[in-house]
Amino acid sequence: MEKNFKRTMVTAALPYANGGIHIGHLAGVYVPADIYVRYLRLKHQDVCFVCGTDEHGVPVTIRARKENCTPRDVVDKYYGLIKKSFEDFGIEFDYFGRTTSDTQRDTASHFFKTIYEKGGFVEQESEQYYDEEAKTFLADRYIVGECPHCHNQGAYGDQCEKCGSALSPTELINPHSTVSGSKPVLRKTKHWYLPLDQHQPWLEKWILEDHKEWRSNVYGQCKSWLDTGLKPRAVSRDLDWGIPVPVAEAEGKVLYVWFDAPIGYISNTRDLHPTDWEKWWKDPETRLIHFIGKDNIVFHCIVFPAMLKAMGDYILPDNVPANEFLNLEDDKISTSKNWAVWLHEYNADFPGKQDVLRYVLTANAPETKDNNFTWKDFQARNNNELVAVYGNFVNRALVLTQKYYDGIVPALGELTDYDRQTISEFRDVKARVESLLDKFHFRDAQKEAMDLARIGNKYLAESEPWKVVKTDPERVKTILHLSLQLVANLSIAFEPFLPFSSRRLREMLNLTAFSWEDLGRTDLLGEGHQLGQAALLFEKIEDSVVEAQVQKLLDTKKANEAAEAHPAPVGEPCSIDDFARLDIRVGTVLACEKVAKSNKLLQFKIDDGLGGRTILSGIAQHYQPEDLVGKQVCFIANLPARKMMGIESQGMILSAVAPDGSLKVTTVEQPVKPGSQVQ
Repeated sequence: MEKNFKRTMVTAALPYANGGIHIGHLAGVYVPADIYVRYLRLKHQDVCFVCGTDEHGVPVTIRARKENCTPRDVVDKYYGLIKKSFEDFGIEFDYFGRTTSDTQRDTASHFFKTIYEKGGFVEQESEQYYDEEAKTFLADRYIVGECPHCHNQGAYGDQCEKCGSALSPTELINPHSTVSGSKPVLRKTKHWYLPLDQHQPWLEKWILEDHKEWRSNVYGQCKSWLDTGLKPRAVSRDLDWGIPVPVAEAEGKVLYVWFDAPIGYISNTRDLHPTDWEKWWKDPETRLIHFIGKDNIVFHCIVFPAMLKAMGDYILPDNVPANEFLNLEDDKISTSKNWAVWLHEYNADFPGKQDVLRYVLTANAPETKDNNFTWKDFQARNNNELVAVYGNFVNRALVLTQKYYDGIVPALGELTDYDRQTISEFRDVKARVESLLDKFHFRDAQKEAMDLARIGNKYLAESEPWKVVKTDPERVKTILHLSLQLVANLSIAFEPFLPFSSRRLREMLNLTAFSWEDLGRTDLLGEGHQLGQAALLFEKIEDSVVEAQVQKLLDTKKANEAAEAHPAPVGEPCSIDDFARLDIRVGTVLACEKVAKSNKLLQFKIDDGLGGRTILSGIAQHYQPEDLVGKQVCFIANLPARKMMGIESQGMILSAVAPDGSLKVTTVEQPVKPGSQVQ
């Protein structure tokens, strides 16, 4: 028997603060979560929606090392970018926090100490690689060596990205530290582990017996983990970036990011509701829902529930509607290869078209299996569905009312059988959409909303008021009256899915008060109601716009392939003396900005180990300036100074030319001292 809850706590997976948000993240987590929360708010239910950036862990430290800055610099930069991207896109969190907050440190420390004092952890000693030169234990990603399977020389301690093999650091041949370049040694270290094996009995009953209604992909992955037997999982690690393990014998250790991050949901709730946060996390009458991608299923369905259970007084998730992955143009999205559509770039390239992307991502939602995004499908769904069906119906209904009745809703006259049939078709739309949203079937729910637009479009097309007005003007009043009721219903039905266009549509209708309970009514706009100014709800996307986006991806693919392509023909022979005359050095980019009134030039401030210098480079069309800050680049140090755009350039940045003509700055594999010579 389904339980009735007083309130709903909704969480969305915390994105890592080491990069932007792309369409895979949106389709997998944030659009469905926002749809669900908007639906609950429309029903006037008590709901709390939290998210935030995950700011600890190795990915952040790796980014900081690449950019030659501190982890704090990295998370501050990407927290701002991610938060603004979500805001611009209409993802309306009640609170968007950070795992570096004081509240998070307090909450995570309390979690560890409480479970520790209850005897809920086990201590284990193991051997891990240690960098004697840098005097630090090494995370797996800071160890590189030869893959034992494919013999790739650049395999990481956790995975070989060339052959895809999962690895442990001790499997690598000739491992070395990426921090200092030295060969690491094995040293004993002690850590605390959450004994998931001890939690297995209750987890099996809770998941496999009590939650058979979970999505098949979620249930199946959980069953697979349980069938193979759960094992203890470390909750601490040797790292200098994170929340310190709050016990005396844990100096130099921090909480493992997987333990730290989900607690962020609770600390964010504490910041939002400081006096009554516990009702959202400890009251059995609260329903807890986690929106995540499939790579986080085990953490939210097994590990985090075990942590909550170990605390003793927290509720457990009622549902975890995890999605599968979204591919891009038939290839797996890859942030390292820049094979992605980034949200901040989409918002800049398609201003005012947030709802188009929301619609397409929901229509292609990877709810039960991986799905695919293509720019051609994006264009087709916009032009053939949003414009030709939804927008066309709305525009014709409003424009005809303006033309015949000065924008005033006409009276409802005598109904025909066709009118009654149309009314019956959309009267139960609320029940259909509601049933699907309650079961997290967002793709089908949006389809039902679009079917309502199809009903309206068909009704108006077949009733032909522009013809009937010549022979039976009274009949036109009824046709447009009913059409406007359908339009008003659409503004409500699409509110969870397309909030920007729904808001604009209500402005056109001059409809101020509305709620989910109004959906399906045929009296939302009364006789004599004055409509607002009609405007196009959606606009056609031209081939050239889509072709530009496709070309951007093709350029990216060509640039990626260039790394494996044959080099260009060798130039004219030169002597070793010719080469020796060039003083090529490595410098660290301290600052980079576009040169005013120039489309090509970037101005670099370089730490060259000699007091610093300024270099201009014509690569502005190939890089965003902020992406180059922190990189170590190769430059010619002994070229005569040259003035360009009134700025003196003291050298030349070396770049490689990709087959597509794009330029890639020449960098070094591992950090070196600024001013080091290239020989």
